[in-house]
Amino acid sequence: MEKVLGLDEVRLDGLKVLFRADLNLPLDPNTKRFLDDTRMRMIVPSLKKLERSSVVILAHQSRPGRYDFTDMRSHSERLSKILERDVNFVPDICGRDALHAIESLKPGGVLILDNIRIHRDENEMRGQTTDMESSEIVQKLAPFFDLFVNDAFGSAHRSSPSLIGFTRLLPSVAGSLLKREIDALSIAVDNPPRPYVAILGGAKADDSLGVASNLLEKEHIDKVVFLGVVGNFMLLADGVDIGLRNANFAMNQVHPNEEVTMKLAKRILSEFREKIILPEDLAIEVNEKRAQISLSELPTEHPIYDVGIGTLKALHPIIRESSCVLWNGPASYFEKDNFAFGTVEVLNMVTETNAMTIIGGGHTSALVEARGASGSVTHNSSGGGATLTMLSGGDMPVIRSLTESYEASKSTLSERNMLL
Repeated sequence: MEKVLGLDEVRLDGLKVLFRADLNLPLDPNTKRFLDDTRMRMIVPSLKKLERSSVVILAHQSRPGRYDFTDMRSHSERLSKILERDVNFVPDICGRDALHAIESLKPGGVLILDNIRIHRDENEMRGQTTDMESSEIVQKLAPFFDLFVNDAFGSAHRSSPSLIGFTRLLPSVAGSLLKREIDALSIAVDNPPRPYVAILGGAKADDSLGVASNLLEKEHIDKVVFLGVVGNFMLLADGVDIGLRNANFAMNQVHPNEEVTMKLAKRILSEFREKIILPEDLAIEVNEKRAQISLSELPTEHPIYDVGIGTLKALHPIIRESSCVLWNGPASYFEKDNFAFGTVEVLNMVTETNAMTIIGGGHTSALVEARGASGSVTHNSSGGGATLTMLSGGDMPVIRSLTESYEASKSTLSERNMLL
């Protein structure tokens, strides 16, 4: 498990805190109003712990050139309502107005600086892993703060000055959201209770195969179940003719990496066959109705939209006997009423088991949330790409920067009598 300091380890009262959040919210294309503020509500636990600190929030909304690239004024207004306290907006990042507002901020005050991606450095230095502290953003803001808190898990697989540039200059800790994600996903990757099963579905086989490959090679997992379009892709890799229409659809989801992804799929099947579970029957759409077929009835010209009842029955005892279950990606085209069955059944299995259950972000997390089932799983990840990157063993610059600064941060906080 990564060594990262958390908010609960620091004396926070009276500190001036720079707080990096991911407040990239979906906006209505016409009205520019927020469609969902879940990401904002996820940082509330951290902000409540900082109620006696002066908090300055750095965040982004979309990217330059996109319809939803806006300033952060509306974000400050929405956060004020959520927190039931004033959250001021400063239309500046590290200029005179921002620095004056920061210097004037009293304990208990909260303000949001403007969209960090307005600043040239945030865009031009994006993707770098070194020299981030040389950014004007970091050089001008860092001297005003006692502590840097990063709670932007949704961007933890990215690097930019505001995400990783402060950790060498300021004592740095993970916010409550980021710390919870690190703890839960580290268990899923490195130290899961056994038996451990991963259920990987959705449309993009490259994402799921990256997760599967990492877990299988670490030898921490007992079974990997492939469902949904990913399951169809794996059947294709296993030599099953699923029909030209379905094959083309599955391959298009990994374009332009079809060859690489197919090669990885075949390697996984070859090296870890005994741990792999593929669909044994399927559901297709015929004249807008659901029809079940066995693998022996393939190929089909009809679209495959779900797994069959036999596959779900075989999955029941596997989940029931597991001590840890990771689920990422729906088992079916669940937006169509006739084909929601497979995904809903997997959801029921996952929420009814006594095992540790980890939901892998993105559409799966949204589904669990929409069905009111978040309280029935151990961890429902808030990330999409960040979750998949971490589960795949990919680089997580935000977590890496906090890990690298762990000893220095701990030492500085100890010297200043700020450690609990």
